[in-house]
Amino acid sequence: MMKPSFNRDFKIPMRTTSVHTRKLQLPAFLIGTIILLATVFYFKSATSNAPADDYKPSTLSNVISIDLPSKSADTLPTPTIEKNSNNTISRASVQSTTTENQTSWKDYTVKPGDNLAKIFKQLKYSPTTLHNIIQLDDKTKALKNIKPGQTLRFAQNLNGECTALEYDLDRIKTLKIHSENAQFNAYITEKPVVITHETTTADINNSLFYDAKQAGLSDKTIMELANIFGWDIDFAQGLRQGDSFTLLYESKFVDGKRIENGHILAAEFINRGDAFKAVRFTDGNGNAEYFSPDGKSMRKTFLRNPIHFARVSSHFNLSRKHPILNRIRAHKGVDYAASSGTPIKSTGDGKVIFRGLKGGYGRVIIVQHGQKYSSLYAHMSKYGGYKKGARIKQGQTVGYVGKSGLATGPHLHYELRVNGVHRNPLTAKFPAAKPISKNLLAKFKQQTSPLLAQLEHAKQTQLALN
Repeated sequence: MMKPSFNRDFKIPMRTTSVHTRKLQLPAFLIGTIILLATVFYFKSATSNAPADDYKPSTLSNVISIDLPSKSADTLPTPTIEKNSNNTISRASVQSTTTENQTSWKDYTVKPGDNLAKIFKQLKYSPTTLHNIIQLDDKTKALKNIKPGQTLRFAQNLNGECTALEYDLDRIKTLKIHSENAQFNAYITEKPVVITHETTTADINNSLFYDAKQAGLSDKTIMELANIFGWDIDFAQGLRQGDSFTLLYESKFVDGKRIENGHILAAEFINRGDAFKAVRFTDGNGNAEYFSPDGKSMRKTFLRNPIHFARVSSHFNLSRKHPILNRIRAHKGVDYAASSGTPIKSTGDGKVIFRGLKGGYGRVIIVQHGQKYSSLYAHMSKYGGYKKGARIKQGQTVGYVGKSGLATGPHLHYELRVNGVHRNPLTAKFPAAKPISKNLLAKFKQQTSPLLAQLEHAKQTQLALN
């Protein structure tokens, strides 16, 4: 059997290049891989150790926008924006600025014996702040007269410093003291007042004061009613059962709640069958007075009584027997029984011509009213604020009821003299004050006619209901 022939020429060497090349490729590949890995780790380490300030984001995806408030008196300082290692923005500075300007309010009810200094000390407020508030202006003087039961409102910041104070002067006015630019300012605000008209009609069965209270009138309105008709009607002795009155008056509301009655606008009082009407008129200067519907002044030169609603304990009587001396001694005046300390009013404008002790009269004040009239007030417990020679106006206090001199109990002895002659104060006729001037008569009619119409409508409505 013959062996196959390879046709090989042994003179030509066999090719071993490819085998040798494969042997060299493997080590070179390993070395290259090691160099590449080393390069990658080197650059990664260099990047991680770079400063944060050199970092520049390639996109805006990590930028956080902050809306700043527009500039005003209350504008906050521009916050500092900080970056941390995680490339996020810190807002701690914004929060702290806002917190510093926060205030809280607290109410303090005034206790007996309290004053503003004690309250500031109790609340741990600075005495300097108290001084700055008290020294502001005349508005803050009201804080010196705070009373138990009233409320003060304080505002303070997070440092416990007083930054504002509010105090209700009444149901309408509020004193506000606020700190602005490290300085305190005081001002007074007023709540809006809604004024309506109301009417009341009542019969007298007991007394003016009692029956008027039963009809829902306030003490202030009752006293104003007595002052309007006090020159014509003796409310202490002259009322009779069946007398009546009808009123048109203001009623004031704040925040939907009635706070008080205002002025009487028109009134009618029927006393012993005689009708007396009065209407309020305000002139161009803001002066208000009551007139009859035809323009005559309701005010007379003298009040009928120096004490409202006081009981007459002894009348004018020239043949009276003196209760202490026990003999006939003319009583040339009128005695009014009242408790000690009751204010006594001057019955007319005038000048004090005597003030002192006068025998059995005790403490006495004598007032001269022009050339014709004079009045005497005796048995007083103490004098008013008018000394000899002082001018005094009708209705001002001359003194207070007492029992000085020859007196069995506290009362006022009142005398009236006309041209030096004693007259009965309860029956004397007094001239009226000046009527409406002719140049104001048209304005008077225009202003008062609607008020009188409302008064008449209320009266007719009440008669229909009865």
